[in-house]
Amino acid sequence: MTDYLLPYFGLINPDNLEEDYRISIELKGKEIGIDINFGKTAIERNGMDVIKNFLENIENYDKQNMVFIKHDYDDENGDTVKQFVTEHVEDYGDEFLEELHIDLEGDKEKQFMAMLHLTRVGLYPDKKYNSSYYAVFDYTVNKDLTDQIIAVKTDENGNLDHLAWES
Repeated sequence: MTDYLLPYFGLINPDNLEEDYRISIELKGKEIGIDINFGKTAIERNGMDVIKNFLENIENYDKQNMVFIKHDYDDENGDTVKQFVTEHVEDYGDEFLEELHIDLEGDKEKQFMAMLHLTRVGLYPDKKYNSSYYAVFDYTVNKDLTDQIIAVKTDENGNLDHLAWES
């Protein structure tokens, strides 16, 4: 098969894949990393089409993921995002919050939630690592101040698989 042109990555040979491809882009004024991870050395053309479509829709998926995150935070049965926010706001202390420029007299959790932003998108088109998901979107408030993230894991169409709190 001839080389395949992927957004951001350029030409890739689907018959001779590297284990991973990495790039940084700017999205909504922030730098995000994108990586594509392969467990196999080749992929069919339709698999490349799915990757291409996914890359072309990252901004739409980001908006959708923020809805997933907010829904989990607001859901009385949701615990992932609420615990993530609560721990950062209550346990990290006022000095941490001040470094984020959070008004200590205002609603700290609401301000913290408003600061969550996308930092990385990882694609796993051939289910490398036996993953149940196709993509992982990492969200945090500041990579320099915390290594904790909310990982939004989706299928190849951006449908939610699950949320996870990771480091």
